[in-house]
Amino acid sequence: MTNSSDDRPADKLFADGDSEDAVDDNRGNRLELNDETNDVELAMPSLSDHPYQLLTPDVVIDAVESTGRFSDARILALNSYENRVYQVGLDEGDPVIAKFYRPNRWSVDQIIEEHNFTLRLYELDIPVVPPLVIAEESDTPTLAKFNNFHFSVYARQGGRAPELDNLDHLYQLGQFIGRIHAVGASYPFKYRIPLRVQAFGHDSVAYLQNNDFIPDELRDAYDSIVHEVLAAIEKNSPEADEYQQISLHGDCHPGNVLWRDDRPHFVDFDDAMTGPAMQDLWMLLSGDTVNKQRQLSEIIEGYEAFHEFNLRELRLIEPLRALRILNYSAWLAKRWDDPAFPASFPWFNTPRYWSEHILELKEQLSILCEPPLTMPDAF
Repeated sequence: MTNSSDDRPADKLFADGDSEDAVDDNRGNRLELNDETNDVELAMPSLSDHPYQLLTPDVVIDAVESTGRFSDARILALNSYENRVYQVGLDEGDPVIAKFYRPNRWSVDQIIEEHNFTLRLYELDIPVVPPLVIAEESDTPTLAKFNNFHFSVYARQGGRAPELDNLDHLYQLGQFIGRIHAVGASYPFKYRIPLRVQAFGHDSVAYLQNNDFIPDELRDAYDSIVHEVLAAIEKNSPEADEYQQISLHGDCHPGNVLWRDDRPHFVDFDDAMTGPAMQDLWMLLSGDTVNKQRQLSEIIEGYEAFHEFNLRELRLIEPLRALRILNYSAWLAKRWDDPAFPASFPWFNTPRYWSEHILELKEQLSILCEPPLTMPDAF
């Protein structure tokens, strides 16, 4: 999806200059393809075993044309893993982005609630990319169904990544996230999922344990460290009564922000959820403690121009990071029957991956045991 973290064509798995004998594991690590990862490739599920086998280019074009938008037959698959997303050229006007939802992930009510939230933000001149109307008189005007796939259509949105070392960018990010949260605080979700330690933490761990993803020789080490990490998360649970639960973007990392026309545009609300404000802020922080403090002070200064920030939520930064680490591995495991995943994440589900995952969890546990980030005295 052009409004996703990576809008390269789906068949371009390597950045310019990268070797096809190495891939990036999405955590900044380089992994050389060897016999271990080649074994994963040999075990790839067949495309015929997955529902997306039916989503051919002709079906994509026919779906878009069913909305009254006539294609010039140019179609470009974009790098979206959870859903299938395509740029489709039109006979008249700019290309559009067609997003085909993963079957059985969200209910119609959940998708429409996400759409309505982004439309509400857009109406208030908050820079988001909402779905386009497909059938105005329909009960689901922004969501259609074609060949058993639910899909939506978006305007193509260009832009570049925000500069997280640019104080003005950070301040503006804070301003617009504050505006989103001001709306979210008075726009409670009825159908979207809440951020729960049980679902994102305990259930993620249980899925990996119960489906034999952890190698036998690493099982004891994994079980031990996840028990400690989950206990540390529970001590600073994002569900605690002291944290206001509001409607959020849910996955507000830099890849879901496009900088254009001197301001950020927030895209891909596919993970919109109910949770504490910090869930939409912590992924914008990077570097050492001093850098994080500097970044956060700018973000919160802009944020509080539109919505009050509870400084106690600083305690949630590392628990939320730990939940994301646990959930990410389970997400990959749950999608391993989708042929796109072994092809795009060949480093996953190897002994090396699980050894590094356990090490990552140990490092995260150490951070969880440290005092939380604080704001500079001058703040």
